[in-house]
Amino acid sequence: MGKNIYVGNLSYDTTQEQLQALFEAHGEVTSVNVITDRYSGRPRGFAFVEMATEEAANTAIAALNGQDVDGRALNVNEAKPREPRSGGGGGRDRGGSRGGGRDRW
Repeated sequence: MGKNIYVGNLSYDTTQEQLQALFEAHGEVTSVNVITDRYSGRPRGFAFVEMATEEAANTAIAALNGQDVDGRALNVNEAKPREPRSGGGGGRDRGGSRGGGRDRW
């Protein structure tokens, strides 16, 4: 089974293809996912790279952590498992405390 790697402190100009080539020098890359803003589509400055083997991933982490790419020192480490998100945020109480539902007379 492969290993997922977090790559942080990316320049907004770094492309998926650049990351693929960078990591392929250390082993087989299964996938590269540059995280983008859902509304603007612009990169958010981090990505996830999945390597085919744990050995390749460990080699890539050791070789690339702190390496300068596009003028930025990469932060490369093992990705933590995604934590489940709780559903919903605090909505407004529709009970009428702001302008409606209150009888003045």
